[in-house]
Amino acid sequence: MIAITIAAIAKLKAIQVNHPADPVVRISVRDLDESRLSFSITLEANTQPDDDVQQIDGLTIAVDRRSALRMEGVTVDYTESDGFRFLHDGQGRSLPLLTIPTLN
Repeated sequence: MIAITIAAIAKLKAIQVNHPADPVVRISVRDLDESRLSFSITLEANTQPDDDVQQIDGLTIAVDRRSALRMEGVTVDYTESDGFRFLHDGQGRSLPLLTIPTLN
């Protein structure tokens, strides 16, 4: 399950206003090398059959199943100064969160 802060939800909703044809927020994680990961957020028209899907405060969040296992314990946050951040383990747990269990 992904945790998303209230600030990140607000920013994603603001971005979606300009992209009404792409209502799905896709979050992915990929290996850069043995010790670094690359996280991404994209907007898409539809979810895919192998996605884990969450509805969080009116947003449809899709994570492919391969990425979903690796997103456990990750909090997506947003600040004007740093943009979107992916915080792992306890780093983001003191931030205001909205989380809903994954729908399968």
